[in-house]
Amino acid sequence: MKRFLFLTACALLSFAGSANSAESIYPTIRLSEVPNAVLLMYKREEPNFTDLSHCATAWDSATDGDKIAFKCSVFIKMSAEGERRAMRYCEEIRERKKIAARCRLIVAP
Repeated sequence: MKRFLFLTACALLSFAGSANSAESIYPTIRLSEVPNAVLLMYKREEPNFTDLSHCATAWDSATDGDKIAFKCSVFIKMSAEGERRAMRYCEEIRERKKIAARCRLIVAP
């Protein structure tokens, strides 16, 4: 019985660890790969970030602000909800600005 409980506990801990480190279901882009205009917007928002905050972006032009969609979800209680909100906000901006590129979550190094 003790061995069963031990194995069950190990399995649960293993599952919990993998759930925390699971990759996003959304497309991502590294912060080092975004254009300077997006990087500047990101750096402006960064002081407000928590470990649950997420940002998403899309652009057709690296310099024309009318062709860049960028939005962060900062004050949230769950990381997955932050991802969903950032992507939803980005998609709304992308549609409004008629940006062809898809939205992607920004992944900091």
